[in-house]
Amino acid sequence: MKIALIGASGFIGSALREEALDRGHQVMALISQPGKLNATATHLTVKQVDVQDTAQLTQTLSGADVVISAFSGHAQDDIRGYYVQGVKSIIAAAKAADVPRLVIVGGAGSLRVAADTRLIDTPAFPEEYKPTALGAQDALALLQAESALNWTMLSPAAEIFPGERTGQFRLGQDDLLVDDQGNSRISVQDYAVALLDEVDHPQHERQRFTLAY
Repeated sequence: MKIALIGASGFIGSALREEALDRGHQVMALISQPGKLNATATHLTVKQVDVQDTAQLTQTLSGADVVISAFSGHAQDDIRGYYVQGVKSIIAAAKAADVPRLVIVGGAGSLRVAADTRLIDTPAFPEEYKPTALGAQDALALLQAESALNWTMLSPAAEIFPGERTGQFRLGQDDLLVDDQGNSRISVQDYAVALLDEVDHPQHERQRFTLAY
């Protein structure tokens, strides 16, 4: 399978890249600074892309079987605004390039912790993470408004960290998953497993889902 991976050199994007390569997929790593990643692995190519340049992105995505977006706006002053504009460009480019499927890395902030309460609404939610969480929430709304695009979003657990690839985790839909101690955790390696499982064997088309230990 030919995968176009946006943000392939980032924290989550790197894990997705390695998992996809380990599964034998052809990965086209799309990053803003190609010097950050050497295309030494078999089946890996690296291309420079400006996500905000929809025309360039459309041309680059042409021929991909699936687009995975691990795009983020963390380095920008206007994190939320930059991210949402980028997601709009990615959606438009995926549609224009007639890509069969778009899978997006989501956030945990919009997951429910109670009937009318999202994680981002809880007092303990860190203020510095709110722009990112709100951007991911906006992205979900954009996807849900699409009538033709075949999309999926995977929201991580509340805590995502470098760890082990166990392949053992639980899946959910729109509610935050917690363990017996009330913790919501997942390693970035297992996040990559779940997302690539979805790419290989679609179960959540036009849906958001989540995971945790």
